[in-house]
Amino acid sequence: MRADLDRRAFLATLGALTAAAPAWRGVVGQSASPGTRLILLGTGGGPRPRAGRMASAQVVVANNRLYVVDCGDGVARQLVLAGAALPQLAHVFLTHHHSDHNADYGNLLLLSWASGLAQRVDAYGPPPIDRITKLFFEMSATDIETRIADEGRVPLAPLVHVHELTRAGLVMQDDAVKVTCAVVDHPMIKMALAYRFDAADRSLVISGDTRRSASLVELARGADVLVHEALYLPAVDRLVARVPNAATLKAHLLASHTAVEDAARAAAEAGVKTLMLSHLVPADDPLVTDEMWLEAARPHFSGHIIVARDLMEV
Repeated sequence: MRADLDRRAFLATLGALTAAAPAWRGVVGQSASPGTRLILLGTGGGPRPRAGRMASAQVVVANNRLYVVDCGDGVARQLVLAGAALPQLAHVFLTHHHSDHNADYGNLLLLSWASGLAQRVDAYGPPPIDRITKLFFEMSATDIETRIADEGRVPLAPLVHVHELTRAGLVMQDDAVKVTCAVVDHPMIKMALAYRFDAADRSLVISGDTRRSASLVELARGADVLVHEALYLPAVDRLVARVPNAATLKAHLLASHTAVEDAARAAAEAGVKTLMLSHLVPADDPLVTDEMWLEAARPHFSGHIIVARDLMEV
């Protein structure tokens, strides 16, 4: 019975991916966009490691620089699989401090440096990102100091410039992109952010974790692509049945995240061209197919809808 379910889920997923082929391509060796690129590195919601989806991470690639948004478990490996050069890391943006979004923040800095990073990196996020960064460098001091002495590497800490964000507005701007943020609603996190990237050729918005938020709709107004977290409500009871804290987890999911139908409504209200459903919850239920996500969203948004997969480029 289990094998039949797995086979049906695989075939349904394969069919959905084939149908979506004009909208995205695998990253390695290819580019779906000749200009500003958006690659979905990790598309699963929640901190539990899974075989099929990594935790939340995205990268915007522009002018040979990497702008990473969120650093879930395995982000450095996903960047390598995507064909990105870790020494090109230039900016890191954290939406909030849940482990499926920041667990590998320090590791991304360390492993990029170990791969040859020698340029300035700016890191942005809500407090206490400055303290988190300093504590990570303290925890990793033995490795860092040894590699500086034995391998002739430049010191890592002076390369990293941390910016704590406590309000909406302009985050940074360079010759490739302008980045702004909005404060979104993600109980019980005091400060959670969504980010918008405006480049000459396209505009991209990443929701982070949020329940349906008017501030996110305003941030995404007229954007080309909105990457929005999505919760598939009919599968929540099956998901929480796996854990002893089922009642508490269910209450958190319903209060703090966005049902796929509401993500579609937000995309319609914002007038975006493409809605990408990501940070999927559940992320590994074999009974929930890509087509089911699409069917839930389609009645509420007439634009292009994509169900995210790890290493998709949009």
